[in-house]
Amino acid sequence: MTNVFDRLTGQRAVAQELTDAATAARVLATRLDAGPSTPADFDAVELDASVLDAADFDDPDIDEPDFDDPTFDGPTPASLVVPRASMTHAWLFTGPPGSGRSVAATCFAAALQCQHPDVVGCGECRACVTVMAQTHADVRHIVPQGLSLSVDSMREIVQAAARRPGTGRWQIVVVEDADRLTEQAANALLKVVEEPPSRTVFLLCAPSVDPEDISVTLRSRCRHVPLATPTVADIERVLIDRDGLDAEAARWAASVCGGHIGRARRLATDPEAREQRDKALALARAATRDSTAYAAAEELVKSADAAAKAISAERDEAETEEMKTALGAGGTGKGTARPPRGTAGALKELEKRQKSRATRVGRDTLDRALVDLAALYRDALVVSMGAQVTAMHPDKAADIAVPMAAYASPEQLLRCVEAVLECREVLDQNVKPKFAVDAMVATIGQVMRPS
Repeated sequence: MTNVFDRLTGQRAVAQELTDAATAARVLATRLDAGPSTPADFDAVELDASVLDAADFDDPDIDEPDFDDPTFDGPTPASLVVPRASMTHAWLFTGPPGSGRSVAATCFAAALQCQHPDVVGCGECRACVTVMAQTHADVRHIVPQGLSLSVDSMREIVQAAARRPGTGRWQIVVVEDADRLTEQAANALLKVVEEPPSRTVFLLCAPSVDPEDISVTLRSRCRHVPLATPTVADIERVLIDRDGLDAEAARWAASVCGGHIGRARRLATDPEAREQRDKALALARAATRDSTAYAAAEELVKSADAAAKAISAERDEAETEEMKTALGAGGTGKGTARPPRGTAGALKELEKRQKSRATRVGRDTLDRALVDLAALYRDALVVSMGAQVTAMHPDKAADIAVPMAAYASPEQLLRCVEAVLECREVLDQNVKPKFAVDAMVATIGQVMRPS
């Protein structure tokens, strides 16, 4: 029997914590099914359903902390201390890209709905299978299709989450990329997280607890589960055991993927992904010469756009056909020659969403390339300083990193890293990619000129 938490690579402590919480949730669900018989019993049930709400701060001896203040670092009231084996209504999974935060949230959702009488998250019952396949009726996955999650979409989800579960123990909402919530959407989610229905659990995923990624108030209402980046050995083992890849290819992909399992799989199996990486890393050398800098920058942006279009094209076509079928296209009989009212508007709205998603995929692809480039400058900086640190691109050490360390000073290499990070920041501000990357290579060219 394969437990759902076996999918968490290199996260044993997290898997144990979530298993304990899911076990406690079963007890709580049984008590909720039985119903409280006295006011004291009702209070106990509510306490278990939301440990974080246990502190109502009515005690005159306890001052309510200002969670909106990022500098708050005061003592935590005893009623806010969450035992590892307890269950609460809101969770925040954080970790760098590839750490498996959305996978951890999905596995936890499966464990909460698991129907096996003895094993939590058995991985074989109907509930576990459907949750992992993202087809369970009581588990909703919110994935931003565009650059952000809008308040309208979040309000619809909040309303649906208020219903009682149909077949499972809980109504579960998994919000992937919660850092893409707009301010209004975050406020809409905060309202229901502060006063949650007794049968609803929210699982949020974000890169970190930094206020740039998730609001301080929303973070304070969630139980935090930090995930670490999987080791190279863990990723290599997954690629060999689960995906059946060649040991040499798996070893190389694991060493250059930056701790991202999905990207390691793509690098090992997709020649286009390897070509995209090579173009990003080649920009480090091209940016030092005016004759090649801007051509390389333009090629990098074009390749990111091409990759995004390739990723989106197949999905867009399937969605469009599904929408047309739902609207009656291809039907026979009386009245089918004329499309139903609203068809054009629905297709136009779908096209708008698809364009927004393609833009997001393109930005994400370009951002991944910039992360690779920054890591290459970091490798050169490590060599220049003589630090004993594992390289992010060990296959490029002799060809690029070592010569670059001999050519430039540590100060110059650090400034190059900063230029790449500044480019990523302006892209987040919706600056046109061509302008942002051109400005980056101009800065790198100035920094790397011999003094």
